[in-house]
Formats: sequence, C-alpha cells, structure tokens
Amino acid sequence: MSESTRMLLGLVIGIALMIVLVMKTKVHTFIALLLAAIVTGLIGGMSPVDITLADGTVQVGLMTAIKDGFGNTLKSTGIIIGLGVMMGGILEKSGAAEKLAYTFIKAVGKKKEEWALAITGWFISIPVFADSAIVIFAPLCKALSKVTGKSVVGLALALAAGLQLTHCMVPPTPGPLTAAGMLNVDVGQMIMLGALLSVPMLIVAVFYCQYIGKKIYQIPLDNGGYERKEFRPEYLKSMEELDKIMGEKELPSLWNSMAPIIIPLILILTKTVYNLVGGMDSAIINYTIELFGEPIIALGIGTILAIYGLVKKEENKTVLGMMDGAIKDTGIIMLITGAGGCLGNVIKVSGIGNALGELVLGWPIPAILIPFIIAALMRIALGSATVAITTAASLTAPLMAAIGVNPVLLAQACCVGAISFSYFNDSGFWVWNGMFGVGELKDQVRCKTAISMIMAGVGVVELLVLQLFIK
Repeated sequence: MSESTRMLLGLVIGIALMIVLVMKTKVHTFIALLLAAIVTGLIGGMSPVDITLADGTVQVGLMTAIKDGFGNTLKSTGIIIGLGVMMGGILEKSGAAEKLAYTFIKAVGKKKEEWALAITGWFISIPVFADSAIVIFAPLCKALSKVTGKSVVGLALALAAGLQLTHCMVPPTPGPLTAAGMLNVDVGQMIMLGALLSVPMLIVAVFYCQYIGKKIYQIPLDNGGYERKEFRPEYLKSMEELDKIMGEKELPSLWNSMAPIIIPLILILTKTVYNLVGGMDSAIINYTIELFGEPIIALGIGTILAIYGLVKKEENKTVLGMMDGAIKDTGIIMLITGAGGCLGNVIKVSGIGNALGELVLGWPIPAILIPFIIAALMRIALGSATVAITTAASLTAPLMAAIGVNPVLLAQACCVGAISFSYFNDSGFWVWNGMFGVGELKDQVRCKTAISMIMAGVGVVELLVLQLFIK
C-alpha cells in the first residue's frame, strides 16, 4: 500500500469511526472527534510524539498536532463566542432582541424573514468573519423565531448561507483574495464575478432554508432551551397578532437595542476598509483603528453598550445572572469546536490534504472542475474554507497554461469548491449547531452540510456555463 493510499484510508476510517460513535453509542461528540483525530493520524503514519530528524528539523507528532489544532481554533473563536453570548443574553432578557426583530419584520414585510437574513449575511460577511457574525446575530434570529413562530433553524440557516457565500467568494475576505493573487486575477474582476455567481446560489439556498425550517421546527424558549415539534401552519403569527403582542410589551428604544450589534460591526468594517485602502501615515490613527477593529475588542464594546444601555437600572446581581445564564451552555460548544480543529490540524500536518489534491490532478474531467474538486476535497479534509481555497489555488497555478480556462473562472472555481462540504472538522459547523440547539447528527447534516453542498452544486453549473462564453 502506498503512503498516500494509507493516508486517505486513515481519513476514511477516522470519519467513519466518529459517525458510528455519535450515532450508535453513548460516546459524546467531543470524545468521538478526538478519537477520530487520533485514528486518522496513526493510520496516516504520524508518530505519537514529536521526532527530531537527523538534519535537526522537528517532525510534528500526533499529540502536538491535536493540542495545536484545539488551541489555534479556540484562539480565534473562544473569546468571541464568550463575549457574544453574554451580549446576547442581555439582548434577550432586556427585550432588545424582540424590539429588533419586530422592527426588522416591519421593515422587510411579513414572510420575508429568511430573505432578509440571507441578504444581511451576504453583505455582513464581506467585512466580518462569518463565525463572529453568527454569534452577533444569534439573538436576532432567536427573537425573530419567537415573534413570528417560524423555526429558528430555517432563519439561522438563511443567515449562515449568506455569510458563507461572500466569505468564500468575494474579496477582501482572505480566501478569494489569496486565490486572486496566486492566479494573477484582478481583484475588481474577482469581486464582480464572485458577487454575480453568488446571487443564484443564495436564491436556491433560501428556498431550501424555508423547506428545512418546516422539517426541523424548533422555537427558542425563555430559559435558553428549545421546543421541538411538528410544524403546523397555525403556529405562524399574522401581522395583526404581532402588532398586538408587541404593543403590550415595554421594550427598550430602537437605538439602545441596535447599538450593541451595530457599533461592533462598524468598528470591524472600518478596520477592513482601512487596511484595504492602505491606511495612513499617522501611527495613532493606525493603532486606534487596528485595536478597536479587532473582533474581540469590538464585541467587548458591544457587551458594555448592552449592559449600560439596556440594563443599567437593574441590580448588579441580576445583570450578572443574565450573562451567567447565557454562557452556561457555551463550554460544550467550545470543546466540540476545538475538537473539530484537532481533526482538521491532524489531517493538515499528516499530509492527507496534499494526497487528496494530487489524486485529483490525474482525473479525466472538464478543466474547470479540477480546482473545484481540489478545493472541495481540501474542505472535506481540512475543514477551513480559506485553507481549501489557498491550497486549490496553489495546486492550480502551475496548470493554468495547460488547462486553458480564464484565470478568474479558475479562481472562482477554487472558491465555489471550498463552500461545498461543511461538516465535522469545520469550526463554523459546530458554532452554528451549538448556537441554535441543533444536536442530532442527522439534523446537523441536513442543515449546514446540505446547504453548503446545494450552494456549491448551483455554483458548478454556473461555472460550466460561463466557461463556454468567457475565454
């Protein structure tokens, strides 16, 4: 058996083991992910511990890869999740989330909530990291669900679909920006084509979200849990019912309700745009924008605004109780998210990702599908869409002359492929499932995994058609 075959066998066995453990045994998902990472690494040929080679270089061992994967994943998401859920707890308990939801519905019209959230996600993810945006908008999704009677699953999935599309396809997010650079594509062209391709993908995704929201009908409860039941049309509230319900409640002002969400978004967006245009010569301005535009600082400011704008008249003990109650369930979210990072890092360090990429290069398929399939396999193997895009672009770049396809189409093929498979080693998969109470494995696959594959399928069709016209 060749080394690459053994690596791929390790991945297959590791993932299969995890699925069996989660679906058929009492083993917790966190433990199942760790076991999958260990089995994948050992069969893939990794040493249990670091090895110093004869030339002095250190070969990373399995245990180090697991620890690094866990730490690096939580390094980027852990604090954001913690701050976000504390802020969300205050927004929910103070009535601010309901105020936002009602205002949102009045603005976009009844029965269009999925469309509004999908479009919001589409715009927001260009300057804001998708996982951060999920955390920031979770209170709004939950409040919309309570107020309208629609399933929080369908609403939140529509938001996630919009976030995922522009995160993967439209610069200045890191993945598409890197692909444009590696394949010598004009960034302006990359933005225009990415935005154009993503629109049909988003439309199809929203219809699926409306469908799955009826199949997985789940409504948030006041205690932080969820009520799951069979969908019935009478659960949906009319506009007249909404007006009556909201008119009987004493809610915060619109500005105080919006500020904890809007201010962090503005700060993060300012940093993104500032860096894109090249910044200024002033060290003080550079330092200030970089500091306050960091998601951790921005969300920290949002949390402070929520405390002193929404519950400043409440007793300290009450406010702390709101935040403690909101954060009590995030420990398991962080553990599972980190374990997903363990699996992804083991696959990366072991070389399984490279083995997958090299396998595709020899397949007799349409040229435009080569970068797409490489990126899709990288997403399956590594979990990270950004890494998948970067890897696919780096493997595609040397083939550009032989492939004979317009470079901007090749770059977008890398991006579309990276959308295609959000599952167990993707931190965003676990963040979304944890935030919205989707605990059953089959439901998780029907939501985040299915929507990513549907959007990628639409994108492939678009690419196959466009290559006939764009040379």
